[in-house]
Amino acid sequence: MDLFTNLKGKIKGKDKAIVFPEGEDGRVLGAALRLAQEGLLRPVVLGNEDKIKDLAHELGKDVLANVTLIDPEKYPQADFDNMVNKFVERRKGKNTPEQAREWLKDVNYFGTMLVYMNKADGLVSGAVHATSDTVRPALQIIKTKPGLSKTSGAFIMTRDDGAETYVFSDCAINIDPTADDLAEIAVTSADTARLFDIDPKVAMLSFSTKGSAKGEQVDKVVKATEIAHKMAPSLPIDGELQFDASFVPTVAKQKAPGSNVAGHATVFVFPELQAGNIGYKIAQRFGGFEAIGPVLQGLNEPVSDLSRGCNEQDVYNVAIMTAAQAVMG
Repeated sequence: MDLFTNLKGKIKGKDKAIVFPEGEDGRVLGAALRLAQEGLLRPVVLGNEDKIKDLAHELGKDVLANVTLIDPEKYPQADFDNMVNKFVERRKGKNTPEQAREWLKDVNYFGTMLVYMNKADGLVSGAVHATSDTVRPALQIIKTKPGLSKTSGAFIMTRDDGAETYVFSDCAINIDPTADDLAEIAVTSADTARLFDIDPKVAMLSFSTKGSAKGEQVDKVVKATEIAHKMAPSLPIDGELQFDASFVPTVAKQKAPGSNVAGHATVFVFPELQAGNIGYKIAQRFGGFEAIGPVLQGLNEPVSDLSRGCNEQDVYNVAIMTAAQAVMG
């Protein structure tokens, strides 16, 4: 059974509501309508009501059945006032009511508040907006889980109808993570792997394997591995490992004999964002992997960030993953 067939089985009938702040985009609306038609989740689509209805007509979908359409400009005043109050309360004095009213005109802030107020179970954005526009409201309102200091972005990398599926992180958020950050990313990435039925074996990647090279960058990964072991003693995790040592069994035997991860890693933690971003795109373009995500890890409620180069199928897939997080997380 491939990844998405499995995930669809987990979310169908669970009645999870996912917010799509960018409802005036054809890719987003097309995916939302398809998800609703298939009964996989309840899309909550934000945007101008007339524009969305016209766009649905252009897409050949005259009936917005099983879709909740919210025009923030026409949101009932009493409900908006309540949202403003909840926002100010959540921000603990960092914003005035006047500022809150202004910020909540932004569809990402508005949509994130719907999740925070339990009017939806997750959010998918980023087809039109930059990553920061999706992440910032999530961090300010939904916030990270207790004990975690940061969110991070993981891609689910899959090929051959799910015959090969891996987790790559952080490929989206933290530019130059510290050793503590990397350890946290490693543990949360293992949690993400479990959500998607991937047995986590975590490789802490470097340009060095077991002391083959020296430098501050290597020391950071070694320290991160030690911290991660303390955070999750039963988690199979090893580092520092070069990618070939983490992935190829014959190379692992030479470079990291005795490792419980080398040669069969399923979760790959990159030492900084440049490497992660380059790595997942090489796997996508050269290796024929589908890169799904990024899934934002470590938040109290699921939020996913799309690429602005996404297509309708990408939106559809990421929404399914987001709903699965809501069901399983």
